[in-house]
Amino acid sequence: MKIINKIRLLLAETYPESEIECFVRILSKYYLNDANVFYLLNDELPPEKEMQILTAANELKKYRPIQYILGETEFYGLLFKVTPDVLIPRPETEELVDWILSEYDRNSSLSIADIGTGSGCIAVSLKANLPNAKAWAVDISEAALGVAQRNAEKNGVEINFLIADVLNDGMMGFEHNSLDVVASNPPYVTLSEKEQMAPNVLEYEPHCALFTPENDPLIFFKRIAAFGKESLKEDGKIFFEINENYCEEVADVLKCHDFSDILPRKDINGKWRMISARKL
Repeated sequence: MKIINKIRLLLAETYPESEIECFVRILSKYYLNDANVFYLLNDELPPEKEMQILTAANELKKYRPIQYILGETEFYGLLFKVTPDVLIPRPETEELVDWILSEYDRNSSLSIADIGTGSGCIAVSLKANLPNAKAWAVDISEAALGVAQRNAEKNGVEINFLIADVLNDGMMGFEHNSLDVVASNPPYVTLSEKEQMAPNVLEYEPHCALFTPENDPLIFFKRIAAFGKESLKEDGKIFFEINENYCEEVADVLKCHDFSDILPRKDINGKWRMISARKL
């Protein structure tokens, strides 16, 4: 049996056909250096290659995300290393990066802080497209910062890395009125939303980067807004990725911290997943 049929048979009860075909293309590109599935369809593979591909397919059957299996993913045209220590970068976060970049000239000398950086996808992508910017990537997890550092090196950008707890560390070493941009994709999934989550997310991605306390689902937005109020320069901007169910509430948080020009934005799927505001 050709390996492509082995993959389809192995995953048939776990994933829809369209997703299986996507996996086939990704595996072909990664293991055979060719996005064309011709080899899987028609050619015999070396035994070691077939074993690698089938091992990956067996991991997919257990709902392990393909990004963790391969150890990498593409984000905003760049290649990022990912491990179970960090969230897998998602298209919604690409939209947030694109929004931020649309607000500034490429040659702008900005000071940017990415709070809760994880893989570093926001900070690295911004720095890669704003070469004169000075960027900081902040996270509570030393393991996550290690991944982010490797991604900065991999993509040839210089980032300042800072381990800090946004909920308890005050200004986290930043000076007052020193930043032009604060960006964050903080934990925003409530525990009651767990039942709606796919097993590939719930069983493999780091819960500390996903979930926020049920009794205070906006805690990270409140703290980062307070930090932004103190650390941003006049007319500096804050950008959040948000839970679509809490758009109005996040807007209220920003109002309570005296931000102006509060602008929610829908993602490509028509969901309220981003918001920005300006410091008065």
